[in-house]
Amino acid sequence: MKNIFLFVLILTTTGLFAQEAPEGLFIGSKAPDFRAKDQNGVELRLKDLLKEGKVVIVFYRGQWCPYCNRQLSRLQDSIQFIKDKGATLLAVSPEKYEMIEKTVEKTKAEYSILLDEKMKIMKAYEVEFEVPENTLTRYRNSGLDIEKNNGANGKYLPVPAVYIIDKESNITYRFFEPDYKKRPSVKEILDNL
Repeated sequence: MKNIFLFVLILTTTGLFAQEAPEGLFIGSKAPDFRAKDQNGVELRLKDLLKEGKVVIVFYRGQWCPYCNRQLSRLQDSIQFIKDKGATLLAVSPEKYEMIEKTVEKTKAEYSILLDEKMKIMKAYEVEFEVPENTLTRYRNSGLDIEKNNGANGKYLPVPAVYIIDKESNITYRFFEPDYKKRPSVKEILDNL
């Protein structure tokens, strides 16, 4: 009995200190408005973009992530299909501007990639998480310093997520997947526009 009590106590105490896993916003939620600058220094506001049509928002981890680059390249290859559906595509990154420039070089992205200063957008959309220290150490040992790439955003990354937002600021599509290797197809995004 004493061992069971101790086990329950350890589990409960551990849970108090563990970061709660992000869940993201759900379909039917109101999309939080935001302002952010893109790779060209242009300030964009979601509310203004929605006046023109739907908005597709893609949260990605960084220019160092091959899965992210593949996804962003595929979206660039299909950008005209997205525009033909009357939508605007935005990507959101925790990385500093110089790292976003590398993303543009690698993916040939012509759409806006936003720097999420102080993780305001990631927090509003509930996709941010703190990278565990053991994972940061593994990354550093392989030559990747997330904290250096992210600057003020430190050791935080977004769960790879895609949202489609309609003109009334409603989330009509959501792809939220903690497994960074899984991404929605461009066809799935287009079908939901």
